Amino acid sequence: MRAIISVSDKTGAVEFARGLADLGFEVYSTGGTHKALAEAGVAVTSVSKLTGFPEILDGRVKTLHPAVHGGILARRDQPSHLEELTKSGIEAIDLVAVNLYPFVETV
Repeated sequence: MRAIISVSDKTGAVEFARGLADLGFEVYSTGGTHKALAEAGVAVTSVSKLTGFPEILDGRVKTLHPAVHGGILARRDQPSHLEELTKSGIEAIDLVAVNLYPFVETV
């Protein structure tokens, strides 16, 4: 099982990610969330390793990639979706945890 965690408000993120890892999830994360989880000793992999691309535009573009969206949007009850994932070398993503950053304050 795979999870992506990308949060601006990191309250409870470490405990949540640790719980997922304990349940057998591979945890992927972005930028600051990745740093916070790694520093807390959570087994976490950068989303950039998943996509093969670095974060760009000051970190505002990090998950816009078929390896992420294909893994999230594929319907497991649709054999054609599963075939497309396999052909594309994409693995399904089972859980996504996000919260939005304060856009007006950031931009």
